[in-house]
Amino acid sequence: MLTEEVRYKLLKLLEPNPQLSQREVAKELGISLGKVNYCLQALVDKGWIKAANFKNSNNKTAYMYLLTPRGFEEKARVTSRFLHTKVQEYEALRKEIEQLRREAELQNRK
Repeated sequence: MLTEEVRYKLLKLLEPNPQLSQREVAKELGISLGKVNYCLQALVDKGWIKAANFKNSNNKTAYMYLLTPRGFEEKARVTSRFLHTKVQEYEALRKEIEQLRREAELQNRK
């Protein structure tokens, strides 16, 4: 359930915004609140983030999701892998578009 893409997006979102609520994270990423909860717990279990209570929050159940040193390392790795995957997808799509253009040109000539 914690895919490479979700891991990348979560780490990328939380690094500059550790104070986001789970509801805000869910809205930002377009995933369910339950999935956010599951994924955050998985990141905590792996030691990539830690959940700390806000000291000055009126809402005593509010947490900050802070990347740990291992979390920063994982973010760098997952960013590199995510970029590699997206470049491959882009190249495949570019080739498919080029093929479709050639096919369309042939059809228009007939």
